[in-house]
Amino acid sequence: MVLFASSVLLLLGFIYWATAGYMARQTDATIEAEITGLAEQYRRRGLQGLVIVITERMARNPNGASIYLFAASDYSPLAGNLSHWPQATKTDDGWLNFHLKKNLLDGKSHPARARPFLLRGGLHLLVGRDIYELKEIQELILSALSWGLAITLCLALIGGLMMSWSMVHRLEIINQTSRQIIMTGDLSRRIPTRGTGDDFDQLVDNLNTMLVQIEELMVGVQQISDNIAHDLRTPLTRLRNRLEQMRWQKPNIDQYHIQIEQSITEADQLLLTFNALLRIARIESGSHNSLQASVDLEILVRDASELYEALAEEKQQLITIDLETCPQIQGDRDLLFQALANLLDNAVKYTPEGGNINITLQHRHPKIEIIVADTGTGIPLEVREKVLQRFYRLETSRSTPGNGLGLSLVAAVTKLHHAQIKLENNTPTGLRVILVFSLNS
Repeated sequence: MVLFASSVLLLLGFIYWATAGYMARQTDATIEAEITGLAEQYRRRGLQGLVIVITERMARNPNGASIYLFAASDYSPLAGNLSHWPQATKTDDGWLNFHLKKNLLDGKSHPARARPFLLRGGLHLLVGRDIYELKEIQELILSALSWGLAITLCLALIGGLMMSWSMVHRLEIINQTSRQIIMTGDLSRRIPTRGTGDDFDQLVDNLNTMLVQIEELMVGVQQISDNIAHDLRTPLTRLRNRLEQMRWQKPNIDQYHIQIEQSITEADQLLLTFNALLRIARIESGSHNSLQASVDLEILVRDASELYEALAEEKQQLITIDLETCPQIQGDRDLLFQALANLLDNAVKYTPEGGNINITLQHRHPKIEIIVADTGTGIPLEVREKVLQRFYRLETSRSTPGNGLGLSLVAAVTKLHHAQIKLENNTPTGLRVILVFSLNS
């Protein structure tokens, strides 16, 4: 309100200077014009002619605003419409500001402004104007501007209070919802918006988006905890039972070696599971030290396919590749190779003997797609989002080796590289996994 009032005061000051100040300057200009005319008459007709001109001007307009006084060396009046020389101190610019009594009905003392001159012979001449009307107009303008300033301040105060109330009210809604979330722990609550799209709505949208992410993270943590308890309980139980059996059975070196090897294998599988979890967590949190370098996807696909050719041959499967020349992308080659290897591992694992696996690399500007298609059992449409979660496994794949983290790692690597992962049906049977990379990211 203070800033607004200062701005309005500055504006009103300019208006006053442009109106009342202009009128005062016009008055001074009028007096200067009369002085110029009288000076011309004085040069042409002398003192006598000057007195005649002053007398004629007063006769033409006896009640006018012009002021004339021709006085002797002792300031006694000789001609003019003033009864005496005014008692006023001359300003630096040579003007006299004084008050005079006029025979008006109101009997008020009128302000006047004049300029004195010294003529030859010690005579004095005073030319000026009654500025009563000018002062009245100036006071009227000043009063109007003062009222305008007062009304503006009142409106500014009212507007400021209304804006403050509106802001405090909307902030209180945000605070109230936040307190409810903190007290109840219900992350499903959302802060309501007005739908106006203003700054507060944008703030609320950002807070709601943050709540959605926090809720998803909390649900994910809970699901991961449940899945860890469910999926790791079985191998830990087997490991414990095997160790318990070794403790109570009769010593047999060959059986000891077999059970120890089985225990080590079980422990290694548990370690692999936890390492995969840690790697996914690092990638998703952004703390993974990813080396951003140019990656040739054509070479990457060839290396991955060669790695799994031997495993596919054991199941009499055929791996084919269809590669197009594509621009290199920026990313972490090791992570991309691991993601592609996971896809091929799943394809080999869930494709029956004699099946086909095809890897396609195609350039569709500004996108690059890596497609891994198999002729396996596929994934039902309703669970395709769930299989990207940690430890989620289809009931049909519970009996196969694995920990349910392969596609989770693929999803994390894809997100790290600002890419997309799509799961589609392969014709006539099987699954197509598509990794879509953008050249603009």
